Amino acid sequence: MRNIIAIITTLLVVTIGLGAPAMAADPAYKVLVFSKTAGFRHDAIPAGITALRGLAAENGFTVDATEDAAAFTTANLAGYRAVVFLLTTGDVLNAAQQTAFESYIAGGGGYVGVHAAADTEYDWAFYGGLVGAYFSSHPAIQQATVRVEDRTHPSTAHLPAAWVRTDELYNYRTNPRSTAHVLATLDESTYSGGSMGADHPIAWCKQYQGGRAWYTGLGHTIASYTEPNFRAHLYGGLRYAAGVAPANCGTAPNPTPTPTVDPGVALLSAGRPVTTSSTENGSFAGSNAVDGNLGTRWSSAFSDPQWISVDLGSVRQVSRVKLQWEAAYGKSYRIETSTNGTTWSQVHSTTASDGGVDDITFTAAGARYVRVYGTQRATVWGYSLWEMEVYGS
Repeated sequence: MRNIIAIITTLLVVTIGLGAPAMAADPAYKVLVFSKTAGFRHDAIPAGITALRGLAAENGFTVDATEDAAAFTTANLAGYRAVVFLLTTGDVLNAAQQTAFESYIAGGGGYVGVHAAADTEYDWAFYGGLVGAYFSSHPAIQQATVRVEDRTHPSTAHLPAAWVRTDELYNYRTNPRSTAHVLATLDESTYSGGSMGADHPIAWCKQYQGGRAWYTGLGHTIASYTEPNFRAHLYGGLRYAAGVAPANCGTAPNPTPTPTVDPGVALLSAGRPVTTSSTENGSFAGSNAVDGNLGTRWSSAFSDPQWISVDLGSVRQVSRVKLQWEAAYGKSYRIETSTNGTTWSQVHSTTASDGGVDDITFTAAGARYVRVYGTQRATVWGYSLWEMEVYGS
């Protein structure tokens, strides 16, 4: 009888072992989950914390969750293998706390950024490099196909090559491919509102200034955190950042080339005087739209119509206007030119802008003044532009 029990026990152990992940147990480690918000607050934060605590209980690591930025001291951070910026927004750390976190990364620490972590700390250059790309805009929540590029990374190895899921899909101000190893991209042909074109990264990783960084743009919805594939995606990224799962996160070997620019066309609007119909408040002046800083913006009053105009200083041949919208964008607007600031000619109009980046070219027109005249907002907020760039000769 004892022999039979022993045989059955052995079979059960073997059977269970065959169904478990083919990996050795990770050493015990601690993770700090940070979810402070100074802007939009996602209702999925509690679900995200619950999911990470659940992953910790299942896999033998420890989670401390906080929204207190005072946790960012050199002594305290030293106890963690990774820090998760879970749906953070805005300016969440002061200068001393930023310095402590920079030292933590330099000492081999790990960073995990989830979704709105890219909508965080726009004026902190170190963080911009760490997260890889800043948020620009997003369309409505909808189903889309994620194309997995790296089938070996612990955060994507379990995923199908075409991962179909529903989420809020971020557009980014820059493409991170030149500085990060892209793990997955969005197929913009499978949904509406993408603004990055054929190469739209949505998850990536990198080695950064002595530490490790992993970011996913997914995870807006509460439902994400009970979805097995997303939970495994998050856990794999965390294991890489914590240094317990090796992965090749060097720069992609074939980065997408930077488009060439016609040498006869120059940026004319940088630093030029700007006038506007209104500003939301003193922090969002029109000059912010031409300062070349993607962390500052012009924002108007919450009404229609509104406009922003740049004075080029003299009559130039204008042939292109590039608008980088914040989440509050113009659904309907006109691009107008003028030689005297009084009489305006329309060179472009739209009634169906979906935010993000609008890069508009048109037949060259003589103009000293160029303005964006908004007639219908896409949100209840005002018009909001990170940058307005006017090109010509």
